[in-house]
Amino acid sequence: MSFKETFIVNGENLLKKIKEIIAEGNVTKISISDKSGKEIMSFPVTIGVVGVVFAPIFAAIGALAALLTECKITVEKRKDDDVPPSNEPPAEEPPQEEGTIVEVK
Repeated sequence: MSFKETFIVNGENLLKKIKEIIAEGNVTKISISDKSGKEIMSFPVTIGVVGVVFAPIFAAIGALAALLTECKITVEKRKDDDVPPSNEPPAEEPPQEEGTIVEVK
């Protein structure tokens, strides 16, 4: 399951924001559009990919940042569900007999 989030940034903060988004970790795709909504660039983000693979993308984003005054970043994220519920019933305490006296010394 995924959802989309949109950010509006100016050109000088574009590369910084993209790096922050990637560092969050649950991103699957990033799209960059100009202020009129026309998509300029879109790229998938794969889990476990390191900076060497992103270097050409960052270079392209840096070039875009020099040309754009304002742009829109649309981020598609995975919705991480919490730990799935267990099928096991909760552990029950053993029943105690009525009238039992326990001495604590």
